[in-house]
Amino acid sequence: MRVPLSWLREYVDLPATETGRDVQAKLVSAGLEVETVEHLGADLKGPLVVGQVLTIEELEGFKKPIRFCTVDVSTANGTGEPQEIVCGARNFAVGDKVVVVLPGAVLPGGFAIAARKTYGKTSHGMICSGDELGMGDDGSHGIIVLPPETEVGKDAIELLELVDEVLDIAVTANRGDCLSIRGVAREAAIAYGLPLRDPALIDVPAPNAFGYPVQVSEPMGCDRFTARTVTGLSPEARSPIWLKRRLQKVGMRPISLAVDVTNYVMMELGQPLHAYDRNLVQGTIGVRRAAEGERIVTLDGVTRTLHAEDLVITDDRGPIGLAGVMGGADTEIADHDAFENGGNATGDVVIEAAHFDAVSIARTARRHKLSSEASRRFERGVDPQAAAAAAQRTVDLLVLLAGGTADAGVTEVIAPSAPHTISVPANHPDQVAGMVYGRETVVRRLQEIGCDVYGQDELIVTVPSWRPDLAAANDLAEEVIRLEGYENLPSTLPKPPSGRGLTHRQRLHRRVGRALAGAGYVEAPNYPFVSEQVFDQLGLDADDPARRVVRLTNPLNDEEPALRTSLLPGLLAALRRNDGRGSHDLALFETGLVFLPREEQGVAGQPPVDRRPTDEELASLDAVLPEQPRHVAAVLTGAREQAGWWGRGRPADWADAVEAARTVAREAGVELIVRKGQYGPWHPGRCAEFVAVVDGAERVVGHAGELHPRVLKALSLPARTCAMELDLDVLEAAGDDTPRAPGISAFPVATQDVALVVDGFVPHAEVEAALREGAGELLEAIRLFDVYENAEQLGDGRKSLAYALRFRAGDRTLTVDEASAARDAAVALAGERTGAVLRG
Repeated sequence: MRVPLSWLREYVDLPATETGRDVQAKLVSAGLEVETVEHLGADLKGPLVVGQVLTIEELEGFKKPIRFCTVDVSTANGTGEPQEIVCGARNFAVGDKVVVVLPGAVLPGGFAIAARKTYGKTSHGMICSGDELGMGDDGSHGIIVLPPETEVGKDAIELLELVDEVLDIAVTANRGDCLSIRGVAREAAIAYGLPLRDPALIDVPAPNAFGYPVQVSEPMGCDRFTARTVTGLSPEARSPIWLKRRLQKVGMRPISLAVDVTNYVMMELGQPLHAYDRNLVQGTIGVRRAAEGERIVTLDGVTRTLHAEDLVITDDRGPIGLAGVMGGADTEIADHDAFENGGNATGDVVIEAAHFDAVSIARTARRHKLSSEASRRFERGVDPQAAAAAAQRTVDLLVLLAGGTADAGVTEVIAPSAPHTISVPANHPDQVAGMVYGRETVVRRLQEIGCDVYGQDELIVTVPSWRPDLAAANDLAEEVIRLEGYENLPSTLPKPPSGRGLTHRQRLHRRVGRALAGAGYVEAPNYPFVSEQVFDQLGLDADDPARRVVRLTNPLNDEEPALRTSLLPGLLAALRRNDGRGSHDLALFETGLVFLPREEQGVAGQPPVDRRPTDEELASLDAVLPEQPRHVAAVLTGAREQAGWWGRGRPADWADAVEAARTVAREAGVELIVRKGQYGPWHPGRCAEFVAVVDGAERVVGHAGELHPRVLKALSLPARTCAMELDLDVLEAAGDDTPRAPGISAFPVATQDVALVVDGFVPHAEVEAALREGAGELLEAIRLFDVYENAEQLGDGRKSLAYALRFRAGDRTLTVDEASAARDAAVALAGERTGAVLRG
């Protein structure tokens, strides 16, 4: 919300010496977030005056139209002679009043003005546009043309109110009252201890039976509708300069007099309004829910298909506006330009000032992706009592500025409602803040924000209509605390009990992250939201459990309405983005929760807020939540080892993904069983399945390898991209990460190499497991160092696996015979289990 200081001073007599920075400090102390203070015209220096165009000469022979003008600036130039100026704009004519900047002046941005020769003429100054003066867009996209009655030679800096300070306030969602000058003025008055001249306190005529007919069929969506009519508006009337400038300062573009007045009153009082061309409205104005599939063309020219929950304004033809969001094109008010171009300007208007349900308006605006100044206010809370005053203020301005006549008829449809009352102990703010304010301070502060307060120890507080966010005792306590100053609250550091640090689970997660980072992976956390389409792209079977997702009732993005069951979609999307931006050698990882729906769906109860929930209540809440195991995943592509003077480098492959899984398992104290696997997105021939033993039973804990080419194509990923994902919670249950010092033997190692020939389909892991078991306790380590395939030497479908076996005893030096006997035992068991034979 942009608040000009000059406008704010109309309602609060701020000290003349107070600057925008001073007001900012006061409002921030009161709890409003004033982000910046913009100094309009701070670097502007005159002379800047009003001139009248006397002559225009069109200069020929140039690539763009150029005009040589003489302009009367009275005595502002010191001579009284016409000022000669070269200008390229086309939206002014002889006799028009314009803004002229004379030599010696400085425009915003430090642009100094001097006489200079251009296009064969000498230009003594400039004829200015709004952008050149830092005013913003006035709708003309050209030179500022002033009203004919403007005095020639008048100081344009004062006339156009070019020097001002504007507070830019980030209004929180609960403070809709501060989306108006009235609301901010109230806060400023409280902060300075000054009286407020409330612009909504004006005389309003009582409703009668002569007003424009209105039928509200949905009182739950519209509990108040005021309609006023103004006739005989002058088609030549334009918005005055002061009105345009105030709209520009708050960030709005002037459009036409009727629209500008409704926008002005909305910014002043916070009540959105809408003006209809009375001649285009057919019959009774109605408020109802839309019929499913109804259509309306809104003021932005877009045809919108309506939903059954949309609240609409109608006449006898059907919808003429999206209630609280945007009006319809069928009843749009024609502006002054349309009249000048031969069209029919609006002479009679119907003013709508209504109060709509905040939730309904918010949903409609989001559903149609149509956020407007009106919807922003309605969805944050608008003062329902201000509707009649806003309508009267609009009528008064239209009568004043456009010569219209206010009809005697006043329509006001109101759904009965009682003011909101809260019972709160007088010392409740003291208990919340941890300091003593006292009853008198509490009552005074609540009265300052507009509350009616009665009672002694137990206060009965009636909340003002402009503060719908005050719903409970704690809200009232917060008001007292913020107005007394957050900076005055006592600061007490909590004292945690000694001996409590990270849990075992937290320590494991941190170790895993450090280990992967040390292996060259970069952590890339992602949002947990996915589209169910991604499961098709990953190639998951139709009955895969990972396809069962938890769907969000109110997702942030309609295209991603589900919670993830795997970390891979987010990681692969991050890899794709980085690859598309030129980073082709990537290794990313993430640890995070996945969400698995329970077989039986339940509804969570409402936990108490006046005490800590019991263990049983917490357990009942957990019972209806989805299961949330923590996973770890990694993806990599491009070069795993960079090429350089040291060598040719090496691309990332499936073995790196397998090693990443082993790195994680080592941190958890788990020895993974690696098998050939086939699952989802992985290439069937390059996929490893990981198994861990939990409570004596084997459980699959994840997969790693190279992704399938179809998956790479569907997700637009680089060729040969690899990935790994493990269930970290299962690894934690299976592992024993108790630190153990390594046993160091003083005796030498005995190494035996063995090459075994097996069928091609026999996994290396099974051969290794048999060798390890057969070798017995003397085996210290085993390593596969060669895989060889040659049909002529080994036979069709056969391969050779070469292992290095390291034997060592803790109490003696092994003899050759002992080492050979252990090797032979290992080979014998491998032959028995896998059909392996020694390679001759």
